Amino acid sequence: MSLQFVSSCVLRSLLILLIAGQLMLPLPSYGFSIGEERMVGERLLYTIRAEFKLLDDPDISQYINNLGGQILDVAGPQFFDYHFFVVKSNQFNAFAAPSGLIFFYTGLIKTMKSEDQLVSVLAHEVGHVVSRHIAHRMSKQGKVTAATMLLGLASLALGNPALSQGLLTGSIAANQAISLGFSREDEEQADRLSFDWMRALHRNPEAMVGMLKTMRRITRYRTNKLPAYLLTHPHPETRLDYVRSLVEIDREPPVQYKATDDFSFLRFKYRVLSQSIPSEELRVFCANIISSGKDTEQVTMARYCLALLEGQEANFTEAVKQMELVRGKYPHRNILNVDLATLYLDAGKIDQALLLLRKAYKRDATDMYAAFRLAQALEKKGKMSAAQHLYREVEKVMPEYSQLYYALGRLKAKQGAQGVSEFYLAKYYLYEGRMKFAKQYLKRAGRDKSIPPAMRDEAQSILDRLETLEKET
Repeated sequence: MSLQFVSSCVLRSLLILLIAGQLMLPLPSYGFSIGEERMVGERLLYTIRAEFKLLDDPDISQYINNLGGQILDVAGPQFFDYHFFVVKSNQFNAFAAPSGLIFFYTGLIKTMKSEDQLVSVLAHEVGHVVSRHIAHRMSKQGKVTAATMLLGLASLALGNPALSQGLLTGSIAANQAISLGFSREDEEQADRLSFDWMRALHRNPEAMVGMLKTMRRITRYRTNKLPAYLLTHPHPETRLDYVRSLVEIDREPPVQYKATDDFSFLRFKYRVLSQSIPSEELRVFCANIISSGKDTEQVTMARYCLALLEGQEANFTEAVKQMELVRGKYPHRNILNVDLATLYLDAGKIDQALLLLRKAYKRDATDMYAAFRLAQALEKKGKMSAAQHLYREVEKVMPEYSQLYYALGRLKAKQGAQGVSEFYLAKYYLYEGRMKFAKQYLKRAGRDKSIPPAMRDEAQSILDRLETLEKET
């Protein structure tokens, strides 16, 4: 029995208890405010962290959030601060929480062929948030509470929209029926926004057609068990016709779109896949691309994938060989120097790693992947002060990166600052979704007079916030 199956059963039990409790209380009828949507999104994020692994290494997180930022730049002022996440799961799924939290599952990313396809789906999900489709649909249904909204969204995260429908069937008498599936009008509006934003970014909207073809194919061949995404985003055939009509109109007069460099996308895709699907399956996939020899970029990046796999299996000589071949094709890609340095770091060749990482970070001090790896290398060399400084720089940019707090906790333990170490471990557990341990360590930190007052205050503030979220959602 898999851990994910067990955790899903546990969550289902909790959701049933939540509904039972809801039915015993009077439920006010109101539309959802921006503040309520933010609160639901915040609680949902903790739920997802408890159920799934988020792939939030700095390079993965910065890439997808930078792409999302490009869309937001052309979308105009927003109600929310958006954050984009990659969820480790083979589900063909993506969804947008009302508060600007947008989740992409690795099973969906696996089907994508280009950066423009990724941007097209990102933009579509942003379109749902901008239009506040979920909040509006729920508000129209009457007496729906924030807790009910959280329940429905949690079922989407589990990849089973039918869960919320089934659990809430018994709640209809209390006027709590809820539907999270988007209407045809919602989908058309989100597609239109996605199309317009892609044009504004000088990206070819044809990529939307490619992704919708993939969705149509899945709909045709998996009719007995459609993925969650296609249950909440219905009508791929109708959507495809609509987007095709937009593309046809766009061709008169012809619009020149810039060619997209897919190096960064392919690197992102293989970094994600190397952490989410069986290594042998991915190895065969990459070997087939290399043997075909059809596309130079695809072949080169398949070698990159093999380098990652060899590194995971501690075959560092072969891993370095493959990575050097990729660097030879892309000599000016600074991020590949960080990738090579990571292999050296894992192989215990700290001096070689430091040489590459110092150069990489000097070239781009905004690259938190380089900063984090450099901090790790400095820590291994015993340069604790320099390592801590870099870890804190990463914290400023990525304050919810769990592995950062694990590293800081480890570093502080080496320095004998046990109280501060436990404070950082509390934040590690918090952002890993392990709330029981997070609360234990936060309570201890809040009472520990050996740690700085600011840390004690932060620990108590986090505990207070968690209590508020639990009461109000």
